[in-house]
Amino acid sequence: MTRARRAAPVRAARRHACPGHVGRDRTQDEEGTTMTGQGACVIVEPRQWTRRHPRETDNTLAVLLFAVTLVSTTWEQPPYVRQWPPLPALVVCAVSAGMFLQHRRHPRLTVVATTTCSTVLGVLGPTLGYQFGSTVVSTAIAALVSLAWRTDQRTTGRYTALCVLTLLAASAARTSDGIHVQPDEVGLVAIVLLAAAIADSARSRRDYVAAVEARAVLAERTREDEARHRVAAERMRIARELHDVVAHHITLAHAQATTADYLLATRPDRAGPAMSHLVPTLATALKELRATVGLLRHNGHEGPLEPAPGLARLPALLASFAHAGLTVHRTDVGPERQLTPGVDLTAFRIIQESLTNVTKHAGTPAARLRLTYTGDLLTITVSDDGPPRTVANTAAGYGLGYGLIGMRERARAAGGRLRARPRTDHGFEVIAELPTGTARPAGPSLTDHEDVR
Repeated sequence: MTRARRAAPVRAARRHACPGHVGRDRTQDEEGTTMTGQGACVIVEPRQWTRRHPRETDNTLAVLLFAVTLVSTTWEQPPYVRQWPPLPALVVCAVSAGMFLQHRRHPRLTVVATTTCSTVLGVLGPTLGYQFGSTVVSTAIAALVSLAWRTDQRTTGRYTALCVLTLLAASAARTSDGIHVQPDEVGLVAIVLLAAAIADSARSRRDYVAAVEARAVLAERTREDEARHRVAAERMRIARELHDVVAHHITLAHAQATTADYLLATRPDRAGPAMSHLVPTLATALKELRATVGLLRHNGHEGPLEPAPGLARLPALLASFAHAGLTVHRTDVGPERQLTPGVDLTAFRIIQESLTNVTKHAGTPAARLRLTYTGDLLTITVSDDGPPRTVANTAAGYGLGYGLIGMRERARAAGGRLRARPRTDHGFEVIAELPTGTARPAGPSLTDHEDVR
């Protein structure tokens, strides 16, 4: 609205300076550079007017071509006028100008028709007493230029050759004593070729500019799509981190607070140690939340607040669950391998989320964690002996099941796969396969329907 208000005085001043201006074109560019009033009317207005009024433009051009061609039939040696326009030449000139009006719809047919009329004028020249020059064929030249502007180079070449050969034949047949070609007629052919070449060059430049603009628009659109994709991926990553941090620590804090509340009513002497574990849990939760939210303020010039968690912090994680009343039995199979930072963080978060699910849903005081290193794979298995439950029931406990979704997304992002399913007898298990290096795990990927069994 503000920009339109600023532009209104400029349009009013231009209308005052140029009465013929109708407010369609703009003489002020994006940087604020303004053209002078008369210059804007002379340079910008005709081009805009012809684009917006093609029928009026064609009619005006046809009248001008008719007048030029008709006047050419009155010259014996330009610019000396010898006679009035002959009636046959008048008729042919009118037909040629009328055919030119179809140059937008039928450019090929227009070239053929106007070239034929020009040939007839050339043949009638010796009889009617005028010279066969470039102005006589001006309508054919204009039609050929329109054809070159609207078609491809191959079509332009063919019809240019047809026009040149036809005009040469008319020049050769203009005398009764044999072939007699004048220098000005050779110049006529050169003018026809030059006009077609210039029009074809202009069309090629127009197409090139259009292609460059299209590529620029596509590149800009691609950059915008890529930026949106990166923003969405970053939002998803931060959402997973926040979910894992909040779900884990709040679950532990809730379990510890529930235990302390129970002990205060039954055994007050043991409530103190239970309360002492609650404060570190909440402090750790606040620390990780601060680190995760701090990523939103990270400008690229500062280092991370602390290293990302990995399997090296697994003993502390299992101890925190032990303080919440969940005993985790850990088993390592195979020699331990060095993991990439991304896979290390993924493994830690999957274990954290799986044990949090056991605390929230299993109703059992014990769980099992098994880390198996085989080849290029790390297989993580978290299981419990709680009552039977399905994936749908487990997901319903989350509200929308973001825990299982987040674990599956983490595994896929790291090049692995994850399966969550109830065990055959009782309890629930989560199995994740992650690559220890750059290689992806072998075998087909697991789909969602394989999780429910």
